[in-house]
Amino acid sequence: MIFAIEEINNSTDLLPGISLGYKMYDSCGSVARSVQVALALANGNEIVSAEHETPCTKPAQVQAIMGDTSSSLCMAVATVIGPFYIPLISYYATCACLSDKTKYPSFLRTIPSDYYQSRALAQLVKHFGWTWVGAIRTNDDYGNNGMAIFTETAQQLGICLEYSVSFFRTDPPNKIEKIIDIIKASTSRVIVAFLSSLDLDILMYKLSQHNLTGYQWVGSEGWIFDSQTAETDKRHILDGAIGLSIPKAHVSGMRDFILDVKPVNFFDSDILLEFWETLFSCKFSHSSLVNQKECTGHEDLSELQHSFIDMSLMPIFNNVYKGVYAVAHALHNILGCNAACHYKMQLDLFTILQHIRKTHIITKEGEEVYFNENGDPPAKYEIINWQPTEKGIVDFVPVGFYDASLPANKQLSLQNKPLIWTQNSKQVPVSVCSEKCPAGTRKVLQKGKPVCCYDCIRCAEGEISNTTDSITCVRCHPEFWSNERRDACVKKESEFLSYEEIMGALLTAASLFGTCMTAVVALIFFRHRKTPIVRANNSELSFLLLFSLTLCFLCSLTFIGRPSEWSCMLRHTAFGITFVLCISCVLGKTMVVLMAFRASLPGSNVMKWFGPTQQRLSVLVFTLIQVVICILWLTISPPFPFKNFKETKDKIILECALGSTLGFWAVLGYISVLATFCFLLAFMARKLPDNFNEAKFITFSMLIFCAVWITFIPAYVSSPGKFSVAVEIFAILASSFGLLICIFIPKCYIILMKPEKNTKKNMMGKGS
Repeated sequence: MIFAIEEINNSTDLLPGISLGYKMYDSCGSVARSVQVALALANGNEIVSAEHETPCTKPAQVQAIMGDTSSSLCMAVATVIGPFYIPLISYYATCACLSDKTKYPSFLRTIPSDYYQSRALAQLVKHFGWTWVGAIRTNDDYGNNGMAIFTETAQQLGICLEYSVSFFRTDPPNKIEKIIDIIKASTSRVIVAFLSSLDLDILMYKLSQHNLTGYQWVGSEGWIFDSQTAETDKRHILDGAIGLSIPKAHVSGMRDFILDVKPVNFFDSDILLEFWETLFSCKFSHSSLVNQKECTGHEDLSELQHSFIDMSLMPIFNNVYKGVYAVAHALHNILGCNAACHYKMQLDLFTILQHIRKTHIITKEGEEVYFNENGDPPAKYEIINWQPTEKGIVDFVPVGFYDASLPANKQLSLQNKPLIWTQNSKQVPVSVCSEKCPAGTRKVLQKGKPVCCYDCIRCAEGEISNTTDSITCVRCHPEFWSNERRDACVKKESEFLSYEEIMGALLTAASLFGTCMTAVVALIFFRHRKTPIVRANNSELSFLLLFSLTLCFLCSLTFIGRPSEWSCMLRHTAFGITFVLCISCVLGKTMVVLMAFRASLPGSNVMKWFGPTQQRLSVLVFTLIQVVICILWLTISPPFPFKNFKETKDKIILECALGSTLGFWAVLGYISVLATFCFLLAFMARKLPDNFNEAKFITFSMLIFCAVWITFIPAYVSSPGKFSVAVEIFAILASSFGLLICIFIPKCYIILMKPEKNTKKNMMGKGS
């Protein structure tokens, strides 16, 4: 402060012809003493020292106060002097609470607020992946407010605090012992310390007694660049510490000025005399202590190894320097010194405060000095890493930068420099409550524990997570299914009854075999078409029945293969029409048998009304009814290809949706009505006298037909996917084979194996 004031007083550009006076007080860390001195300064009851012996032309009332170091003391002083609008400019009080202008209207500072530092520390912790940390703070306004903001930001960033404890350097030893026990019992390996250097020294002493090493320390500006703290850390507990520091600064001429300080020039300053005695472990002659060497006042400062001398505290010195210059420029503007200073102008404290707030200057080193609406400077920090050297000295190595004025994603910037971590490790320490959940799993919180403690549960079937630490699993699109690792959706396999698989090939072979078998029977009948057994019971209906059976066998092929729009419409309609044609022919043959025996009764002319023309007409009418039903079905709501995702989880069942369920069951129902009617007629004619009663074979074939289709319904409904199609094909083939074998094979047997029975007499039962 003296350096800055002398530099200003010697300047011809800033406050020319005006000397700034000053008075220094040691608050001794006492709130009461700080408030007492502040009130005395406000009342103007203090003697003010000036650089020259000439008396001051202004009253002794103070125009601005530089200080204090502690946030708590600044809060007390600012509360007292705030109503008088006396500017209070602190160079080291960082509590965010001091930014509240309703409580502290006259407070300003040249060091950033902890609002930014706490958030920066949280971002730094997050950057290295530490989500499970412990926290220790000084039990005062600085520590409590700073840690409160850190905790709030940490929660937003997904960081959990395993413990958060506070203490003050005057606390009893047992309280610090409890903190040591908490650290010992913890599982987190990172400790965020929002402490002053004085409190940390007390804690370090206890930690060294318990040899508690191996923890990664993250520090606030209160101790991270304190060389004395580094010197006292003999057990290397803090080695590898990382934290935020006030950016390095340089003020030309300050080092030379400090090294040239001699107490003989400042005998009126008790603070300087006491400081000198402490530096050189001596006492001035006026001291009452004995057995200590006497101070001469001419000791050489350059020979000392001390943080005050080695300029490691230059960032703080620079803050004081900027504060003094802010006041000087405000006075310069008020007094109108751009032309000629108005020495006799009455200074108003509120006006001075307003001008300091509006100050925007650039120092001789090119650094901008200004205050925002809260009286805070721009928030900029250096990221410091404690790197021990071979000589056992700790180097404070700048490894990054934090600038709150930049966009959120660019505020924290780490340089590409090697970092040293706790116990001289080159590997970033790990401090998590639970390891990251890999892809394919999701996080499930552990009961009664913070959100950072969780179990990793594998995603359910059909769900995936393709990122680490996923909170939820995402369900795959219906056409996709989760892979084995549950980290990707793969396209489901399409399933349908194909010609390539064994079941499809067997059914195709059976269909073709039935077609060939029907063709052979038709050939046999054609070659023996003039024989009585073929001519009996309307050979025309027999050939039509064989033709319809061929179509029945072939229509089963439309059920095999990938469903398409045309195949879906064709398969059910073709099946319905061909089967009705088939049943109509069988029904016609049954009615011919009945009518033939009725016609043999005396006076009966039934065959007149049911001759070949009527038989053909009946087949046509019965078939046309089914054709109409199918046309209505296809017109109103036809079958269509459908992807069934619900039947099986990991496959897409390609099937034909019925469209209109009513249409499907109408087709089947009509077939059932005809088959039942045919069965009843054949059953009635089964005992008619004849060596070759065809009604018996028709009855048996209809019995098989009805049995097949009755069992088909529950089997079709309960069969999954392609098996329901296979059941339907099997029913078509089984009923077709039943009709072919029961009606035509006995006749073929007689034609080929027993030709002697293929006579009209034998057919009429007259050949004994």
